[in-house]
Amino acid sequence: MALNMISRSVVKKVLAVETPEGAGALVRRSIGSASLRNLTPFLLLDHFHVSEGAGFPDHPHRGQATVTYMLEGSSRHEDSAGHSGTIKTGGVQWMSAGKGIIHAEMPVHGKNVPEPRGMQLWVDLPKDVKMTEPTYQELNPEDIPVAYPEGKDGNISIKVISGKSHGVESPVRPLGGCWYFHMLMKNGATMFQDIPAGWTAFIYILKGTVSVGESGPVNDAFHTLVLSNADGETGVRLTAATDDTSFVLVAGEPLDQTVFQYGPFVMTNQEEIQKTLMDYRTGRNGFEKAHTWKSKIGNM
Repeated sequence: MALNMISRSVVKKVLAVETPEGAGALVRRSIGSASLRNLTPFLLLDHFHVSEGAGFPDHPHRGQATVTYMLEGSSRHEDSAGHSGTIKTGGVQWMSAGKGIIHAEMPVHGKNVPEPRGMQLWVDLPKDVKMTEPTYQELNPEDIPVAYPEGKDGNISIKVISGKSHGVESPVRPLGGCWYFHMLMKNGATMFQDIPAGWTAFIYILKGTVSVGESGPVNDAFHTLVLSNADGETGVRLTAATDDTSFVLVAGEPLDQTVFQYGPFVMTNQEEIQKTLMDYRTGRNGFEKAHTWKSKIGNM
């Protein structure tokens, strides 16, 4: 915990409006929308809800990490490198696409099974690791450590998906600095979360209402709150204004590099994107199976 607890404040507030995406999915997108394009190192934030028959069949990635966190239901995944599995409710998959991968993400539906809902965050990779081999870090819900700032019987619990909170550290090791917390707070509960100096940080409210700073206004669900980043600010003070308040707090080390994005490909200039497109067309440099591999789950 920082010795001087000087809180950040909200400098921008964006409502994530539900819109269609993929094969019939609905998403609330804030980062990556016209209202919030540039928030280095973050490229995209989707709060998704996938109805039966919808999903995200085979598609490629290069140059970013995708972080999928399931809030309800579960989602299967499969890729061209031979990985496959299921992300359960409360579980996370942190995939670094590196130089290239093709994968499918297909939520699970069935009788008496909750419809899949979750968060997907895209994080830009530092340019010196964009062409590394793809890697996965997956945690089942029981493997994600939890911090209890007031003790286990208190009014606050923090799932530490990555980073450190109140003496609890996640085993996830991202390429580039990134802390990701899911916070659950009861009405009137207040806490201070340290954030590394100079890092970009935001909050996305899933449920309930929360105020930011010493006397900030109350903010309600489905808003993304971009936090200030001034000298001397050591973290953020958070206060729940309703019971069962739930939100994610994410912070990342900004990257001093240009973002040049073409769909699922994220590089630093146009030449690199043109090379990526050529690699994908010709099946090279990470895309060797681009035209021969088909997932089982995305082609059922």
